[in-house]
Amino acid sequence: MEVTGISAPTVTVFISSTLNSFRSEKRYSRSLTIAEFKCKLELVVGSPASCMELELYGPEDKFYSKLDQEDALLGSYPVDDGCRIHVIDHSGAHLGEYEDVSKVEKYKISQEAYDQRQDSVRSFLKRSKLGRYNEEERAQQEAEANQILNEERTQADAISVGSRCEVRAPGQPSRRGTVMYVGLTDFKPGYWIGVRYDEPLGKNDGSVNGKRYFECQAKYGAFVKPSAVTVGDFPEEDYGLDEM
Repeated sequence: MEVTGISAPTVTVFISSTLNSFRSEKRYSRSLTIAEFKCKLELVVGSPASCMELELYGPEDKFYSKLDQEDALLGSYPVDDGCRIHVIDHSGAHLGEYEDVSKVEKYKISQEAYDQRQDSVRSFLKRSKLGRYNEEERAQQEAEANQILNEERTQADAISVGSRCEVRAPGQPSRRGTVMYVGLTDFKPGYWIGVRYDEPLGKNDGSVNGKRYFECQAKYGAFVKPSAVTVGDFPEEDYGLDEM
């Protein structure tokens, strides 16, 4: 008894072209006519269907035939999975012409023209009073930020440089040291207290992002919020870090 193989309704092939330096792996229906197949290839290689010449290569890159019958079905050719279909472009374009996006003219619009558009994201945010266009929410956020800043300023005013202190940060053991800096910083908003710890339990040497706020040894300096600092008579403790 003779057994006849039945081809799958689709085939997975590699697409290459004279316009691109890369290959694309695509799956197509065998029932497409070559004319229909060329139209789908337009989106892959960028060449107009009317300017395409198609060549079929086997899995080992051996030339099989040209796909030159417009009304013939793709499946009527010996196209199998792993084959390559090479598109030769006759439109006059050059290799890589559709790959270099630096040559694509960018669309630009002025801020004034963009503000007048009704279909933009900015227009939608304005109509919906969302984000920075929600004046009530912005005012509330600014009021909350000012309140926090005022509270930090009041706490910082009660802390003097040179005072002994104890730092109690959430989730960390208490640490003792000397207050070396009180005020605003460039690395984060709000008021900060620079502390020189008695032992190398810190994160820096009194400087952050190249700016120095006070002097100390590496790993002895840290910056904490005023709420975490308690000043008072806190003598140095022996943490036992020098023991072997």
